[in-house]
Amino acid sequence: MSVAFRRESDEEHKEPRFELPIPAGPNLVTDRGLALVGERIAALETARDAAEGKDRDRITRDLRYWQTRHATAQLTPAPTDGSAGFGSVVDILLAGKPRTIAIVGDDEADPKADRLAFSAPLARALIGAEAGETVAFAGREDAVTVVAVR
Repeated sequence: MSVAFRRESDEEHKEPRFELPIPAGPNLVTDRGLALVGERIAALETARDAAEGKDRDRITRDLRYWQTRHATAQLTPAPTDGSAGFGSVVDILLAGKPRTIAIVGDDEADPKADRLAFSAPLARALIGAEAGETVAFAGREDAVTVVAVR
């Protein structure tokens, strides 16, 4: 029989299961972000104990990601000099509309809730700004007015 017609197993024809990608750069976290990572690990450990088969494999993969993120976390306090930075909450006017942006770590980010990762373009534009300043964003020099930094 030709080797072309022989199949060793079904496993060799399945899509490979990749690890979850770790964001490049430092793993900066706020107090809240570190607590969220810990909660996520606890929830996944509980789910893994109850899961079987492929679900267990998926949960174990997710657990490896979160354990790595916990191990590499760098707890970073917000700046105390009145400038916007990692961990700050910034009140801004963007195109004349008020928004409150929290600058947080990658795993804590939730753009719909205005919690932006420090690597996001708007967060990068705000870092270093102080109340009363205007900063460039999206090609406009006066796109964002910083109202307050907390």
